Amino acid sequence: MITKTKYFHWLLLLFVFFITNSALAQHTLRIQIIAAPENKSNEPIFMAGSFNGWNPGNESFRLFKNSTGYWELSIPNMPKGNYEFKFTRGNWDKTACAESGADIANYSVYLQSDTLIQYTVAAWKDSFAAVPRKNTASKNVSILDTAFLMPQLNRKRRIWIYLPKDYEQSKKNYPVLYMHDGQNLFNELSSGFGEWGVDEWMDSLSAKKQYECIVVGIDNGPKRLNEYNPFDNERFGKAEGEAYVEFLAQTLKPFIDSRYRTIQDKNHNIIAGSSMGGLISYYAALKYPSVFGKAGVFSPAFWTATPGIKQLTDSLASKVNGKFFFFMGAHEGDEYINDMFDIMQSLAKNSSSLMYAAIDPDGKHNEATWRKWFPEFLKFMMADWTNYVIDTK
Repeated sequence: MITKTKYFHWLLLLFVFFITNSALAQHTLRIQIIAAPENKSNEPIFMAGSFNGWNPGNESFRLFKNSTGYWELSIPNMPKGNYEFKFTRGNWDKTACAESGADIANYSVYLQSDTLIQYTVAAWKDSFAAVPRKNTASKNVSILDTAFLMPQLNRKRRIWIYLPKDYEQSKKNYPVLYMHDGQNLFNELSSGFGEWGVDEWMDSLSAKKQYECIVVGIDNGPKRLNEYNPFDNERFGKAEGEAYVEFLAQTLKPFIDSRYRTIQDKNHNIIAGSSMGGLISYYAALKYPSVFGKAGVFSPAFWTATPGIKQLTDSLASKVNGKFFFFMGAHEGDEYINDMFDIMQSLAKNSSSLMYAAIDPDGKHNEATWRKWFPEFLKFMMADWTNYVIDTK
């Protein structure tokens, strides 16, 4: 279905649906772990999922032992929809896993009424010797800096860079794609739960001389939930998103432009990320429309930034004229899909931006899903790059 008005175009892939009033009913999800291996340090157990920004040690989602000896947590006021989560003991190195030590898929529940679900944890990941991960990064990927200064936040961060195959041999200038959560973009060795395979996709395009592009990956840090949010959040604390985006636009991008052969106009500079990274990518495109003319907004955690992100969209949309790729997996939950479409409608009302919205009926909140949709995102972002490469010979 394609909808056109004088304000916007929406391209809807597979199927797109809006949430009915029934999805607004509030329910309680009650979780019990009826059996779990003992841990010597007697550490608490937490839930980390699509409902709390995947924070592995959020005290608001800590399970406590009840009178029967079960670990239990009740989460009230949850709208109807799909939810995914994992059990942890405070960090991602201590997640529930299979009896063999192998990783397991996210737990998933479709909530449509007050629900009690019981689980058994077979084992904890830290009980097993770490399985060596493979270095899967392309030879075209390198570490730009292990401790790049972020003066706006007074901290340092590792920065990755992907250069097209012919970068050293050519004198071309290239578009640039900036992406968050750099650990998960190029290399299984550094990723927590799989990588996007960005370098493999870009190598494939580069080999065909199609849409060659520099990719810059910025690692996340311990304060990811703050850095990637432009608005204070009661659960996660004080926002640092404004300073983080200022770092991208006023420190990192000028450095990249000065060191590498880039095309510097907004139409050839993209910003993209998933979950909180999707939120901060959208915010960056709003705040710096003359810098980042295109944004990939994968599974955006808009719920962590309400009502501020909606109000900001209403006030800044008229200044934005770019391209936005919005994506959500159906298994991520109706509430979050609804949040995304609410923001899209606000942007579309006052902006002439071109917008692409995709809902994958099999999609989940994980790297495997985002990897699957990365080439479609590239195709949409780069469709207007006709003879874009500037040759300085």
